Amino acid sequence: MATPTGWTEITDYGPQGWSPQADAVLRSRQCCEQLEKGEILFFSRPPFPLAEEDRNFLISQRHMDSRLHKNISYRPGEDVLRGFSENQESEDRIHQIMRQYSAAITGFVSRFLSPYAGKLQLDYASFRPLEEQGRDLPLHKRNDLLHVDAFPSRPTRGGRILRVFTNINPRQERIWLVGERFPGLAQHYALPAGVRDICGAHSGLRARLVHLLHAAGLPLTERSHYDEFMLHFHDWLKENSHFQSDANKTRLAFPPMATWLVFTDGVPHAALSGQYALEQTFIVPPGALAAPDFAPIRILEKLCGRPLA
Repeated sequence: MATPTGWTEITDYGPQGWSPQADAVLRSRQCCEQLEKGEILFFSRPPFPLAEEDRNFLISQRHMDSRLHKNISYRPGEDVLRGFSENQESEDRIHQIMRQYSAAITGFVSRFLSPYAGKLQLDYASFRPLEEQGRDLPLHKRNDLLHVDAFPSRPTRGGRILRVFTNINPRQERIWLVGERFPGLAQHYALPAGVRDICGAHSGLRARLVHLLHAAGLPLTERSHYDEFMLHFHDWLKENSHFQSDANKTRLAFPPMATWLVFTDGVPHAALSGQYALEQTFIVPPGALAAPDFAPIRILEKLCGRPLA
């Protein structure tokens, strides 16, 4: 049962795993299903190792706002840190912190959501040091507008985008808005957003052209019809002033040191304010899902009447 604040708080999972009274396999599967159906799972404290000295070091760094970088990113597969260039000593320390953080989150998610273990695709981690309120960013990069997530350079082909956030600010809440979950969102807005045109038969010509150019060595990202629409839908929702002003939404205040998990491809969200958050993204492939009928790709395929990946 979701709490009045808009999330489901997890109280029977801690550093040693599920409480002795819990059926660990059943509880893990239930949590997967809740997430896939659009619930936000919430912990009042990080359920994984996160050293206080590391948090303090991240918060102590000076960060200059930029229209190019919204955050400091870490790419676990390449062990590469991006978006920080103050000095080498600090960069090395942040690199180490982000490497350890990513590994700790991955271990936690594999245990907490055990049906996904061994199937998760590890994506980027990030540290978000800047105050969200009042950011001067282009429309499509703004975090304070309701949107669903899609990655321009990393198509999922129907895989779901699972993100784990921790507010490491010792004093300030992180304020979100969340909107109608994807089944209702798509029912109301996917057709006006042009899902049938983008995913229609005529788009096959473009897909074949992109494939040929990619095969020729040009740096183009091959995307499924699903990925093309989700990228478009991300921008369309942000551009739609009627949706932004009139859509049903809930305000959430994540307190200091809270951790929350959410499928951001299925939960429209906006970050209104807050500073200093850590985040790790995973892609959950379609075959690993516990409630596949709630996946955005399946909902859009029903609307279009055809496969989209």
